[in-house]
Amino acid sequence: MTFNTSLHRSWWMENGPGCLVTPVLNSNLAPEDHHVITVSGCLLDYQYIEVVSSATQIFLALFGFVYACYVSKVFLEEEDSFDFIGGFDSYGYQAPQKTSHLQLQPLYTSG
Repeated sequence: MTFNTSLHRSWWMENGPGCLVTPVLNSNLAPEDHHVITVSGCLLDYQYIEVVSSATQIFLALFGFVYACYVSKVFLEEEDSFDFIGGFDSYGYQAPQKTSHLQLQPLYTSG
């Protein structure tokens, strides 16, 4: 959005809905690397399209930020209500203790 404060033009100025662009030949108003045009027949001024586009982008960015904060809160929230079998409660299921009569010995291989 330049608000006509520089020689740069908005893309919407030339490509807006219904706009007819006509180049002005032999104009000394612009530097050599710029060209002068006239735009007519636009259904909506390009400033309004830019404002609506900017407002939409700001709204989407704000919504995305709030949603990202919510998702990170959900994933980082510590879950305290899960009680696995054999958990910390004294009345829960106690797995039987297995005793092994085998003694583990290291295994040596030739190699």
